[in-house]
Amino acid sequence: MTTLAERGQVLALVSEAIAAGARQGPACAAISVSERTLQRWQRDRLCGDQRPVRVQAPKNRLSAPERERLLTVANSDEFGHLPPSQIVPILADRGQYIASESTFYRVLKAENQLGHRGAERPAQRRHKPRALSATVPNQLFSWDITYLPTRVLGIYFYLYLFMDIFSRKIVGWQVYDAESSDLASEVMRDICERENIAPNQVVLHSDNGSPMKGATMLATLQALGVMPSFSRPAVSNDNPYSESLFKTLKYRPAYPRRAFESLIAARQWVGTFVHWYNHEHRHSAIRFVTPAERHAGLDTALLHKRANVYEAAKRRHPERWSGTTRNWQPVRVVHLNPDQRVTEKRERKEEYLELKMAA
Repeated sequence: MTTLAERGQVLALVSEAIAAGARQGPACAAISVSERTLQRWQRDRLCGDQRPVRVQAPKNRLSAPERERLLTVANSDEFGHLPPSQIVPILADRGQYIASESTFYRVLKAENQLGHRGAERPAQRRHKPRALSATVPNQLFSWDITYLPTRVLGIYFYLYLFMDIFSRKIVGWQVYDAESSDLASEVMRDICERENIAPNQVVLHSDNGSPMKGATMLATLQALGVMPSFSRPAVSNDNPYSESLFKTLKYRPAYPRRAFESLIAARQWVGTFVHWYNHEHRHSAIRFVTPAERHAGLDTALLHKRANVYEAAKRRHPERWSGTTRNWQPVRVVHLNPDQRVTEKRERKEEYLELKMAA
């Protein structure tokens, strides 16, 4: 609905446009007002919006006694813990019909009674883990445990795998026949010693499994000065780097088609995979350099060399290039569970860098 003042502004704008040589139809279309509406406003300049304000009340709505009966049944000792989806069928089995399931929900919602109606704890909202980022190696680690099948059905070996998120390098691993916080803490101690990790240097992200949150592991992290970070319960997307690494491991063509016959066999195969992944596999997310090269800081020189190769090729045959050469700029920042605005800012920055390179 429009006020008299708003109408006056519209009429003044249309009159000004017509005086300047415009036709009435295009002038009305430009401000999304129909000509019939304009004519009505011109005819009744002092009348407000005369459309009746309708408050729709369906004729078949529940009466006050019926509504009260519905609430009494829904809050009774028998049905107070059940949702309407359970109440309505039970009543129907007894030959009773009070209202439809949707009406039950609507009335309970209007009375602010559509909360949790069971004896168990209501669902709790879990907040996204804090956004983390890494700009150099040995700043942000991720780890998880995956099953490796054995020849005995239902018995597994457990692969503990730690990776550096910035470089994607596997910095530590071990295969055990058990899943425990004590074993995980041993692997973490070995990593910190080999990588010369100083206190308060690394954040270690993981899911909410018992080995990750066990007392021994948390005590070890505190002693080493490693800051823990955890995913939300049952949300694998909060730990995407480890999940992606496990998929790469298990979908490798060289992954054994038969289960591992012994712990030694499992360790030998994982050792071969880790060497391939760190030193031979050119990772797509880090401009197709190997994790070991990026971890050692060699990726910048390698990517600069690739850029020069492409620029030389473009100079030799400029007619074969419709735009800029391939982006071989190093990935400077790697994010874990970024906020939405951080993601948008990163995309704008990457677009700016590409435009700058093109210029």
